[in-house]
Amino acid sequence: MLKQTTEDNIIIATLDDGITNTITEDVLDSLSQIIQNVNEDSAIKGLIITGAGKTFCSGFDLPLFLGFKDLAEVITFFEKEEEILINLFMCRKPVVAAWNGAAVAGGFIFSMAADYRIMKNHPKIKVGLNEIKIGLGLSIVQTEVVRFGLDSDRTFSRVIYNGEMHDTSRALELGIADELADEEQLIPRAKQVISGWIDNPGRAFTLLKTSLRKPYEDRMRQRLRDEDWQSGFNIMFDKQTRHFLTIGAKMQHPS
Repeated sequence: MLKQTTEDNIIIATLDDGITNTITEDVLDSLSQIIQNVNEDSAIKGLIITGAGKTFCSGFDLPLFLGFKDLAEVITFFEKEEEILINLFMCRKPVVAAWNGAAVAGGFIFSMAADYRIMKNHPKIKVGLNEIKIGLGLSIVQTEVVRFGLDSDRTFSRVIYNGEMHDTSRALELGIADELADEEQLIPRAKQVISGWIDNPGRAFTLLKTSLRKPYEDRMRQRLRDEDWQSGFNIMFDKQTRHFLTIGAKMQHPS
């Protein structure tokens, strides 16, 4: 579930499934509508994405992945996911990821589409991509978005090849997080960043962001048209991968 509230003309989208805040197809649909609202409503200044409880997001809902019957179903899902991720990346207003807790896998990926990432200052919180450890790769758009967010092919390769989780100090060192904030300041600081950027004359932020990111969007769409990205998703049906997906699903949904 993705809950929506509005404070100070800023939409706050909160991942909340009562457990580990996974990304389901319903969450993607809700996020798509929120992005459209942010873009079209001139009164809205920007978007904050955060999580409920102690977790930001544990990634895509793994029981959903285990439920795919064939490659066609996988492709249908990821065609939707790729489009929504591009739209988040290209949102015309400022987007801030407010990490209230762990941001793992898909939660980490979607955060990389944001303009700024604020991490709660807590020693137990870790963020990262563990796809390699469960036998999954990244899609075309996921690859491009994470590479852009990390601002370095070297950092990107370290993050995806090692599959490690990074604490606050390491996240800052690698440029994964832009800053830390105490829990009570997490959302206020996110709102401050958004207002500081959008409240300039003529809302010049929108022009600057579009100019910066449009070439990356064009690259993503070109790759989606030209490359055989669909066959790579056969890995979903690999025996070892499904074994680790099953373990992960139990961790996401312990009941």
